[in-house]
Amino acid sequence: VPALRHGNDIVTEVAAICAYLATTFPESGLAPHPDERADFYRWLFFTSGPVEAALSNHALGYEVPADKQGMVGYGNYDTVVNTLENAVSRHPYITGSRFNAADVYVGSHIGWGLRFGTLPAKPAFKAYWDRLKDRPAMKRANELDDAAAAAAASKH
Repeated sequence: VPALRHGNDIVTEVAAICAYLATTFPESGLAPHPDERADFYRWLFFTSGPVEAALSNHALGYEVPADKQGMVGYGNYDTVVNTLENAVSRHPYITGSRFNAADVYVGSHIGWGLRFGTLPAKPAFKAYWDRLKDRPAMKRANELDDAAAAAAASKH
């Protein structure tokens, strides 16, 4: 379970951790500006709910029957994919022209989906992922992850 302890606070769920860190540390520049706030929360929670559920169910071979699609929070896989594709096609980043914490979360799902085939390799997804993966901070984060994985592997 992803969890963050910060002082006496414990935050779980990656989307919540992203939002918490962005607003707790505004100097990071990852919190939404007032004109980005609606899209920030919309796409952060769309990804943590409908996107995650639809992609997981699809990867497991489960498709919601047409007569039951109103009972789930996402309808069907194709609707979710098309909605997400439209969202990342509108601007360079999910809320506009500026990278923020919502891109950290949305981007991680798109990167994972492209890598493991849970999302189709649509040009809009590839272009969005390319913008994110080439950021210096992403490269540094990957280097830290690789070093931590290597250190953990050397202990076994």
